[in-house]
Amino acid sequence: MVENYIPDSLKKYGLDYNSIRALNPRLIYASITGYGQTGPYSKRAGYDVMVEAEMGLMHITGARDGPPVKVGVAVTDLTTGLYTSNAIMAALLSRAKSGRGQHIDMALSDCQVATLSNLASSVLISGEKDSGRWGTAHPSIVPYRGFRTKDSDIMIGGGNDRLFGILCDKLGRPGWKNDPRFISNSTRVRNRDTLEGMIQNITKTKTTREWESIFDESGLAYAAVNDVKATLEHPHVLARGMVQEVEHGLCGPMKLVNSPMKFSETKPSIRSPPPTLGEHTIEVLHDMAQIEDVEIEKLKKAGVISGN
Repeated sequence: MVENYIPDSLKKYGLDYNSIRALNPRLIYASITGYGQTGPYSKRAGYDVMVEAEMGLMHITGARDGPPVKVGVAVTDLTTGLYTSNAIMAALLSRAKSGRGQHIDMALSDCQVATLSNLASSVLISGEKDSGRWGTAHPSIVPYRGFRTKDSDIMIGGGNDRLFGILCDKLGRPGWKNDPRFISNSTRVRNRDTLEGMIQNITKTKTTREWESIFDESGLAYAAVNDVKATLEHPHVLARGMVQEVEHGLCGPMKLVNSPMKFSETKPSIRSPPPTLGEHTIEVLHDMAQIEDVEIEKLKKAGVISGN
């Protein structure tokens, strides 16, 4: 069972974990909330953007000299869902050994803290504040950021001295490799503004596609900054089967994003198109809840449910 109500709010219905566990000790019960079942914020309503703000993500996202911004998708909601699915699978393995279910307490706030990753480690070890927002740049590697081209933007990663040398050659500036200001990553970091400005002056003379052609097969890390439409039409995305077409009963052919999981034996697929409102109500009541047809008809007539 998975629920996302404020803690203790399901007790009055007898649907809290302890009540249901008494009926089925094997139950795996996952509670997803903004701030968890315990702690001073546990009764707060939790929304992705609020947790992004409260738990550090918004502070480190955005332009270097700009205000904090939220991530373009509800990333904390998504990571919490991923952590929850992993937790449920782990609980299933545990139940296979012990025969007992358990309560899984998942909080958006916890998951956001966990995904601060190396930035959290740096702060914990140093005891100092983080270095703030860096836009597309990296705080300790230069050059490693997005640069403007003639028609859009391109990410370039000269992550070490060898890759920086390749970049210099491809930009037509081999002399930079021996320039004392840029001869090592530490000197490049110290002279970040100068070097990045010099690179920008060159990248904006060609289109992104032209630069991709120049960088191709060089070993340099680079990537076009694509919008969502370009991403969904990207040849690699299509080759990986990430966009699939299904037939919808009302809408006709419909393209959907596919599962990212690839197995050697099991083949995940989109089993059905998005359901219309109430499409599976009768099926769920009849097959899963085992409610008799006559009772279902009474519910329909009373306006409690709809569906075919």
